[in-house]
Amino acid sequence: MTAAIRPPRRQLANAIRALSMDAVEAARSGHPGMPMGMADIAEVLWNDFLRHNPANPHWCDRDRFVLSNGHGSMLIYALGHLSGYPLEMDEIRQFRQIGQRTAGHPERELEIAIETTTGPLGQGLANAVGMALAEKALAATFNRPGGTIVDHYTYVFMGDGCLMEGISHEACSLAGTLGLGKLIGVYDENNVSIDGDIDGWFTDDTPARFRAYGWHVVEDVDGHDPEAVIAALETARAETSRPSLICCKTLIGWGAPNKQGTADTHGAPLGPDEVAATRTQIGWEYEPFVVPDELRDAWDARARGAALEAEWQQRFDVYTERWPDLAREFQRRVRGGLPGNWSDLADAAIREIAAESRDMATRKASLRALEAFAPHLPELIGGSADLTGSNNTLHSGSAVIGSGQAAGNYIYFGVREFAMAAVLNGLALHGGFIPYGGTFLVFSDYARNALRMAALMRIRTILVLTHDSIGLGEDGPTHQPIEHVSSLRAMPNMAVWRPCDAVETAVAWRSAVERLDGPTSLVLTRQGLSHVARTDDQIDLIARGAYILLDSDGDPEVILMATGSEVGLVLGAARNLVSEGVRVRVVSVPCTEVFDAQPEEYRSHVLPANGAARLAVEAGARDCWWRYISGRGDVLGMASFGQSAPGKAVMEHYGFTVEAVTEAARRVLGRNSCL
Repeated sequence: MTAAIRPPRRQLANAIRALSMDAVEAARSGHPGMPMGMADIAEVLWNDFLRHNPANPHWCDRDRFVLSNGHGSMLIYALGHLSGYPLEMDEIRQFRQIGQRTAGHPERELEIAIETTTGPLGQGLANAVGMALAEKALAATFNRPGGTIVDHYTYVFMGDGCLMEGISHEACSLAGTLGLGKLIGVYDENNVSIDGDIDGWFTDDTPARFRAYGWHVVEDVDGHDPEAVIAALETARAETSRPSLICCKTLIGWGAPNKQGTADTHGAPLGPDEVAATRTQIGWEYEPFVVPDELRDAWDARARGAALEAEWQQRFDVYTERWPDLAREFQRRVRGGLPGNWSDLADAAIREIAAESRDMATRKASLRALEAFAPHLPELIGGSADLTGSNNTLHSGSAVIGSGQAAGNYIYFGVREFAMAAVLNGLALHGGFIPYGGTFLVFSDYARNALRMAALMRIRTILVLTHDSIGLGEDGPTHQPIEHVSSLRAMPNMAVWRPCDAVETAVAWRSAVERLDGPTSLVLTRQGLSHVARTDDQIDLIARGAYILLDSDGDPEVILMATGSEVGLVLGAARNLVSEGVRVRVVSVPCTEVFDAQPEEYRSHVLPANGAARLAVEAGARDCWWRYISGRGDVLGMASFGQSAPGKAVMEHYGFTVEAVTEAARRVLGRNSCL
């Protein structure tokens, strides 16, 4: 029987071009230029190199493919559809329409070959760094002589815009330092961005820049010559000690006879006349959204993918026989499940911390929680953006990852807050790890878009954000966060915990570890805080986001709410008010998002609608608290930036004292001062 003749590579690539321009034309919006320009490169990578299985997109040892220049989303939709992923032609016809998986920028969905949500340029590149780091660390932990079960590459497509973004410097510098030899970047060097020819604003010597980072660089590759692309990829794969950058010269919108090579193809439909002309130019004789069977058969990767996974499964079966405990642990970690006895371990650790009754800053309490939990969670991997000693992120079981040491769990990220957060996203997306990273709360602004992407993707990352208010003191208003907690709370899917002592901090860590559907920000103090005595029942209620810490006999006349360092202030104010005969309830609200998700019965129990006056106290922006103030009430917070002075003096200057809180409570009660 004669083997089927494989269609020419150019025709295989033209299927990507046709689908891309047709989908953008139907949507009357989109970016056809990049998919048309990178089609030849993508065809080579996906058909000759990429190890993946469309029938099982969750196969743990698949190669990772990231489209950092995500505006060209039709490239990955075409690749997924043609390769055999369950992305139907009707969905491509509905490109950029409501309710469709073919969104304007790729949104993470492994079932259709999308590893990460991209669009904000440069972040996919940083995610890829995290994925490659995860592969390297997992391989060092689990692979054994004669038992290799982690062995895959991370490929990332990027454009000029990705490399203009500052995050590309942060992430690629780190990748070079860590020696991520199985990270391969393909740079679409088409010299065009939205505003036109980039010679007026981007003239970097990119190969020299990446060599300075410690990357292996393959220059001047003709991105429309498949043999040149094959040779470049083989060269990159042969380099195992450094990440590789392949610089591919391409024409944006290749095949559009009147618009290729220009910004006209970047972010707008080609138009009916140019689409027709392109069909003639590339010899595409088919109607819109039609791909002939011979091309579909050549693209279909399901049989090859099944064979690749079956070969890996055989290796894993042998591994399981030789190292059964390691195999079970590997499976648990890639599934993302916690140890079977985790709940009992966590309960015991929190009770032990409560019994210690220690006064301490919550940043130090965070380290105490890490010391308790980390021995039971080998998947915890973390670091700090050059603030390790201040963030208290290095626990006694930490082992530092470096270029020559991959079997670790701690990363010195350097002064790279944005890249750190995006790399954490990549670690989480890859699987096998629960990543955390530390910086000052005020610098969460540097990392904010990566935090937003974690929230958008609902992935488990943990942000250790210390020095949480004006109480940090002498570093002054540049370092004293005001709007940051409210800003993070405004982000959908982000859980923000601001604990008041070591016990609440431990519960916050536990919640973050157990949370599978989004990131968590742990907002922690620099200054020391007093331990708060609680019953066992109250300790259990912390996990509900808000709970009654102190209560009166009978219905309260005033409810005092607070978080973090201000809980101690409202407790002091409550004692003053009780001595005056006032019925007071104190509610600690360490996490508003968790509290808001509680059943109405519980929420109305904690904050009853009985006409009691309410006062919320937090040394930050006040906006997010008004929804808890009903009837008589006020919010004691910040409406300005802070000042440089010792923390206690700054807090006193802005009215965060027991006396000031007491007086504010009297005002909402309508009582005269008893001073």
